[in-house]
Amino acid sequence: MPNDSQPAGGKPWQASTFTSRDGLKLYYRDYAGPSDRPPILCLSGLTRNSRDFEAFADHYAGRFRVIAPDFRGRGMSERDPQPARYLPTTYAADVLQLLDEIEIERAIFVGTSLGGLVTMLIAAMQPQRIAATVLNDVGPELDQRGLDRIRSYVGKPVRFADWDEAADYIAGVNRGLPASNSHADWLRAARRVGIEDGDGVVFDYDMAISEPFNQRNDGAATFDMWPLYRALGRAPLLILRGELSDLLSAETAQRMVAEHPDAELATVPGVGHAPELNEPEAVAAIDRLLERAVTGDSAG
Repeated sequence: MPNDSQPAGGKPWQASTFTSRDGLKLYYRDYAGPSDRPPILCLSGLTRNSRDFEAFADHYAGRFRVIAPDFRGRGMSERDPQPARYLPTTYAADVLQLLDEIEIERAIFVGTSLGGLVTMLIAAMQPQRIAATVLNDVGPELDQRGLDRIRSYVGKPVRFADWDEAADYIAGVNRGLPASNSHADWLRAARRVGIEDGDGVVFDYDMAISEPFNQRNDGAATFDMWPLYRALGRAPLLILRGELSDLLSAETAQRMVAEHPDAELATVPGVGHAPELNEPEAVAAIDRLLERAVTGDSAG
């Protein structure tokens, strides 16, 4: 079993793996919760991993089972020897295989950035798996400014002398947002996305994940993702947006609400891409979404 350290004072998890259909050992954290309600499935952003959801799981595990996988090429999951497979469709197939193997018919999906795109793909492939959805700062239209910012750093094998240097770098690529973050906050962010490697610190993902992402370039904007969004159907939906996001525009978020029969939009003030899900506005909105998912009440 992978060696993924349990934080002092946090909710414990079971570290588990499964083997993908193309032979990769993929990792997930499994936090215990009741079996009489859909579990929460947490899907991370492009360069991120299950560690992003530690605080989230500490808040919700026990009331809900919480499952947080590492996409292939990230964190504790194996790297793919064929970078061309680092695609949202591949990640969606991996997630569906995980749900099948642990016998989960329906889940509440929480998708940050790339994780939200994977959620929409799953809705198009197997809509019956979606009990409710949180799309965290992502939608069917992506602002080119945010894509260009992400391309400016993803896949670059930077090596840092120590955690302080890594924290300063991460603050920089995130435009210093939220401005309320202290250096200690950026250090915690660095430890979620980085690992110690000998006498330095490096990012905890395969640099090759950038190859398909960068090859798409502006062509990604020509693909109509609105049908994928509409595939979410009538299941309760929460759209979280950072007030200062450069990836999900306010106009796109408003259209998303207009085109879904049971959607709520919550804006997290002072935050860029993407909310960490522990902000008071985010927590309150997620609580409302989970209540709707369990009771069947509508946002309207």
